[in-house]
Amino acid sequence: MSKPEYDICVIGGGAGGLVVAAGGATLGARVILIEKNRLGGDCLHYGCVPSKTLLHSAQVAQTLRDADHYGIPAAQPEVRIDRVMSRVQAVIGTIEVHDSPERFRDLGVEVVFGTGRFVSPTRFEVEGRAITARAFVIATGSRPAIPPVPGLDATPYLTNENLFSLSEQVDHLLVMGGGPIGLEMAQAFRRLGSQVSLLERSTQVLPREDADLAAVVAERLSREGVQLLCNSSVTRVEGQAGDIGIGYEDGEGQAHTLHGTHLLVAAGRKANVEGLGLDQAGVELEQGRIKTDRRLRSSNRAIYACGDVTGPYQFTHMAEHQAGVILRNVIFRLPARVEQRVIPWCTFTDPELARVGLSGQEARQRDMPHRVYTFPFQDIDRAQAEGETAGMAKIVTDPKGRLLGAALVGPHAGELIHEYTLAIAKGMKAADLSSVIHIYPTLAQINRRVADQRLKESLTPARKKWIQRLFRLRGS
Repeated sequence: MSKPEYDICVIGGGAGGLVVAAGGATLGARVILIEKNRLGGDCLHYGCVPSKTLLHSAQVAQTLRDADHYGIPAAQPEVRIDRVMSRVQAVIGTIEVHDSPERFRDLGVEVVFGTGRFVSPTRFEVEGRAITARAFVIATGSRPAIPPVPGLDATPYLTNENLFSLSEQVDHLLVMGGGPIGLEMAQAFRRLGSQVSLLERSTQVLPREDADLAAVVAERLSREGVQLLCNSSVTRVEGQAGDIGIGYEDGEGQAHTLHGTHLLVAAGRKANVEGLGLDQAGVELEQGRIKTDRRLRSSNRAIYACGDVTGPYQFTHMAEHQAGVILRNVIFRLPARVEQRVIPWCTFTDPELARVGLSGQEARQRDMPHRVYTFPFQDIDRAQAEGETAGMAKIVTDPKGRLLGAALVGPHAGELIHEYTLAIAKGMKAADLSSVIHIYPTLAQINRRVADQRLKESLTPARKKWIQRLFRLRGS
């Protein structure tokens, strides 16, 4: 039997695939990277980069409206969506050079563009060419999930894949889905001057998060004029470009109809597993995604998977982490395992909502002994100075104070959560954060202040009296 032509064959040029390809080639492996469209994947072209760029433009517009809160005359921004989207595309273009085929070829990666499929457990065929490798890595990502709503397939709609190519003004945006993508885009377009109505099947937006945290985000969006319709099930969609109607039922079963000019479908993601010949390769699926073990090996041990195609966390930073696990397994042949417990994420609305580890709701569902502590941003001096006082920090500990989870909803929550990510990963207690000096005045002080609540709880009246007697204190 002849030796494989390559050490690693990467199928898919998104975040995870690019990290495997670059890392493998840098370490001396012979790598081939196969991509059917453009390198960079969903995150660069349709996800993280364009959405955060759009959100920042929207924030600038909102700052002009709210300037009087800071002692400066307010102004009504004149928004042209074509100019906003031109900036979005310019930012993508600036970052895209880091994911260019030339850069990867300079690293020693053979880059091939085309559509391929497995023809056997050890062979992948692309554009009539047979590829063999010691290890294959499937990193084909995901695409928007389109719900089977009557009439939707005959009605023009937007997803994250075409939203950022808009050039016309959006008078009234209808949004299906109250998860992170739906909420971020709803707030962005509202701040850019559109009327926005959002429908969510659950009783709250961001249903994966604790209700008190999600409520802070919902209150801000509602105050800015976004119509939030929770506990609402879409029953039909109809219309044409510029005139779209959505039929839905509310929680009491009453039928309603909404009309708008544009429809955004933000109802989750679906793994890209079709057309890859996975049955020929002996690769099993589970709930529509490639089934893998902790080492990210599929049912065919020579084929790995990372990123959205295997999940369960569909984040770019998770795909990059998984890529590192695969490299340690394939290159160094170490039994590295993927992290499953300490996974941070953030919804980039204003205010942001970030979490890592267990939520209070999850701890209750698992019937785990736990304690919950909160601290509001309104009691943080820097938040008062910046006029950003909405929200709170929340930590979940075991009865001995060991951190199980943390969440923040408020300004820069996505940056602030990392202190707790490290603390939980290292098995630290709330007291460990209480003992660390935090710069004043910073928003990060909230991480210490919420941890302090655990210490204050332990100071019971009986303990206070014991301290007074021991040290001869005379306070009340």
